[in-house]
Amino acid sequence: MTEEKKEKNCSCRPEVSRRGFITTVSVGAMAVAVSGRVSAGHAAENQVMNPEEMARVNLNINGKSYRLLVEPRWPLLYVLREHLDLTGTKFGCGRGECGACTVLIDDVPRYACLTLAVEAEGCRITTLEGLMRGEDLGPVQQAFLAEDAYQCGYCTPGQIMAVEGLLRETPRPSMEEIRRGVSGNLCRCGAYVNIFRAAQKASDRRGQGGA
Repeated sequence: MTEEKKEKNCSCRPEVSRRGFITTVSVGAMAVAVSGRVSAGHAAENQVMNPEEMARVNLNINGKSYRLLVEPRWPLLYVLREHLDLTGTKFGCGRGECGACTVLIDDVPRYACLTLAVEAEGCRITTLEGLMRGEDLGPVQQAFLAEDAYQCGYCTPGQIMAVEGLLRETPRPSMEEIRRGVSGNLCRCGAYVNIFRAAQKASDRRGQGGA
């Protein structure tokens, strides 16, 4: 028997074509990828909280502590309005586009509709009501009133909170900084010029010791 025939009849060295090799490798790779995704999916499922399971949170709002039972999926906006009657924070779009629900979290303006209540635990939350001094309006609120910086008024609470957050970070902002500071808040009535003037007036009053 020739060497050529021996190689053809030998069962211990099966011939593998290029196409067969590529197919085998591809099938193996797909199996690994699929098993990896399945494992990752199971891991993710184990980390997801039951949305209907109540969680205990301690929220610091306007200097007061509130111990609440909330669902992990509840937005801070919902908790403020429906459970604490802090209705100065308005519901606008519910998806972070209008800014009507702006509050301060550790002095930074945030959309309450996009912030979960459980996320805000351990932070200082300030709403529109927290800017008042008893029954008196705060400096930014007074400036909005003096400059007639509203028409329908629905966006005004969010605008005020955006300006308050800006002035806490930058007490003497330029006009460009004011424009950027309120750029995330929409006024459908178009009262932007007066809003900018109100921000300037509030800044001036604080600079003169009015805050």
